Amino acid sequence: MTRPTFSRWLAALGAACLLALPAVQAHADAGALRAKYGELRDELRNNSFQRQLYIDSTESASALQGDVYAVLDHPFDKVKDSLQDANAWCDIMLLPFNTKYCHASDGGLAVRIGRKYNQPVEQAYKIDFRFQNAAAGSDYLESRLNAAQGPVGTRDYRIRAEAIPLDGGKTFMHLSYSYGYGTAGKIAMGAYLSTAGASKIGFSQTQGQPTTGVRGAIERNAMRYYLAIDAYLDSLAVPEAQRVDRRINTWFNSVERYPKQLHEMDRATYVQMKRQEYDRQQTAALN
Repeated sequence: MTRPTFSRWLAALGAACLLALPAVQAHADAGALRAKYGELRDELRNNSFQRQLYIDSTESASALQGDVYAVLDHPFDKVKDSLQDANAWCDIMLLPFNTKYCHASDGGLAVRIGRKYNQPVEQAYKIDFRFQNAAAGSDYLESRLNAAQGPVGTRDYRIRAEAIPLDGGKTFMHLSYSYGYGTAGKIAMGAYLSTAGASKIGFSQTQGQPTTGVRGAIERNAMRYYLAIDAYLDSLAVPEAQRVDRRINTWFNSVERYPKQLHEMDRATYVQMKRQEYDRQQTAALN
């Protein structure tokens, strides 16, 4: 083999190896998620959630993470098609009560987060998420939403959804929600936990007691997003004209099953608010 030919062969081999790396990683991640399903099988079947669900959280000096593991009553292909779609993610993100707006474009999501029912959308905090389909094979899905900055000193927002198919037309999904924070974020969270969030609890148990504080808060947020994904998937079973109302009511019904953690407002207030916000989502992007 001549030197030019040998050089071209090495270059082609290197390129082939680089192309193979994502597939190898996806295979490893699928195996890890399948092992996690085996590890959590008893907890998924025997719990107080009235569904196959497991929630945990972690807290460090400058970051929080909430993890939801769940069996979805939807086939893998349906889950994969939905979670690869940035517009579907906007429909999902808009269901929690404090999301005021979402617009998908150019590989990202422009999201507005607020608190008040009657808050003008322009006054809600804007978070720009980068959307990435990290893996989408026949046996493994991974989608990521990342944002560098968030409200009141929070940063490094990461939403990661991964899933594998199960027997019987079901899907096992892991949803991870995390963010970092500095001094301003700690102060803001402390103020919330001593006022509006004082009576709130999380979903996991610490020494036989419900998790509270910042871990409880991150678990509540992760649960809201998981329930939003499930409500979105459920809405695909009805004609398109009925889907918005279906997912709004499904999400509210699901949230109200956990009132100590997730109740925020009455049904009429929530439904009216979300109908308006879904209508606004169809308009041009906000600056």
